[in-house]
Amino acid sequence: MKIKSDAIFNITLKEKTISFGHQVSYEWKHDAKYLCFSLSLYKFVAKMFEGLDSVLEIGAGDGFKSRIVFQSVKNLTRSDYKDINKNYYITEDKKKQKYLVHNFIEKKLNRKYCGIYALDVIEYISKKNEDKFITNILYSLKTKGILIFETPSIESPKYASRLSKLGHINFKNKTEFKKITLNYFHFVFSFSMNDEVLHTGLDKMSYYIFVVCCAKK
Repeated sequence: MKIKSDAIFNITLKEKTISFGHQVSYEWKHDAKYLCFSLSLYKFVAKMFEGLDSVLEIGAGDGFKSRIVFQSVKNLTRSDYKDINKNYYITEDKKKQKYLVHNFIEKKLNRKYCGIYALDVIEYISKKNEDKFITNILYSLKTKGILIFETPSIESPKYASRLSKLGHINFKNKTEFKKITLNYFHFVFSFSMNDEVLHTGLDKMSYYIFVVCCAKK
């Protein structure tokens, strides 16, 4: 195995080069522990969505981490609101794996999915735009679909690295996050995660918060 020292890291395995992607390369260089934690978030989604026919990721960035979910579902579409991320989009087969540029604050997406997830996204959305953001996402969720949100908790910033706090403007505690999502769903299951460990322990000890939302109102 050979790792090249470019701005975007690459691994060469048996003469085949695999790119880490622009975003993941930056994380690996500046905060490798954060990269490990964030990969665990994708593993949780992969287990929850295993076998689903159609899944949409919101805020996919360069798409490198999404491969963990892609291996568990039948069809995965990645999306991000920045055009530049589509240029950095990393996949081995772009014919089979779609990537959309779409801003859910501004408009709905006229496609329906069995599952939708957004990891480390909602903390970048201002509270005044939160309802519009969630409502537009719901439009693309099938009637019996599942939505997963994840966000750092309101208790997390004092423990977070500079990299992981960049641009965060909308923190929540676990109770508040569940209450908000219950405005849109009949059932919401909330979980906590510290490092790579998922748990249902003391809420104030949550670094990351997951809500798994089922059955639209």
